[in-house]
Amino acid sequence: MFPDGPAPDPAGSHHERRIRSFQPRRSRVTAGQGDALRRLWPQWGLDIDGLRKLDLGELFGDPELPVVLEIGFGMGEATARMAAADPGTGILACDVHTPGQGNLLSLAERAGLANVRVANGDAIILLREMLQPDALAGMRVYFPDPWPKKRHHKRRLIQPEFLALAAARLAPGAVLHCATDWEPYAEQMLEVLDADPHFENVQPEGGFAPRPEFRPLTRFEGQGLDKGHVVHDLLFRRR
Repeated sequence: MFPDGPAPDPAGSHHERRIRSFQPRRSRVTAGQGDALRRLWPQWGLDIDGLRKLDLGELFGDPELPVVLEIGFGMGEATARMAAADPGTGILACDVHTPGQGNLLSLAERAGLANVRVANGDAIILLREMLQPDALAGMRVYFPDPWPKKRHHKRRLIQPEFLALAAARLAPGAVLHCATDWEPYAEQMLEVLDADPHFENVQPEGGFAPRPEFRPLTRFEGQGLDKGHVVHDLLFRRR
């Protein structure tokens, strides 16, 4: 459908088959999203193929620009708002949802945002194979799939193995910011982050953090709040 757009399986057979923390959602790409993918992907998109190291300065056209990785951005509304509010920071937004990729590209073009790039594929391969050590000025993981059934907990992204990889790609002092409205997952996140020697809680007293002003209230989050969900933010700094 998009010859020069995001590939269906960019890493293909180059890397091992393993348990994934995400499940691709199949939904219809609108005409506007498809148009954005066809026109803007060659300029602002990249496939996570695991075959090369990224030069983030080259990718964003500014070697001095600090870059934050956002893992899972949904339809991209919050990403676009954060990029508009902080043009001095690049956002490398990673997801596998094609309609969301197209929507974020469209939002970025409409708002004239030069500090957004969209990555298609597995964030683990991006971190492990394609980013240099200490390359990132921050990392955001907002509302990852909670995998609520006990037998699926091994699929949750925030695990000790992921934190070790994240720490290796975050610059010293960079912040990992997680948010979830699934309380058992929030408690697990806090437990594994507290136990990780690479990170320290930015909250002097420990525990969860108030929602920072720079993280917009998303439509998804608003729906959860309407249902009585409690949203927890966690901000941990790489030592």
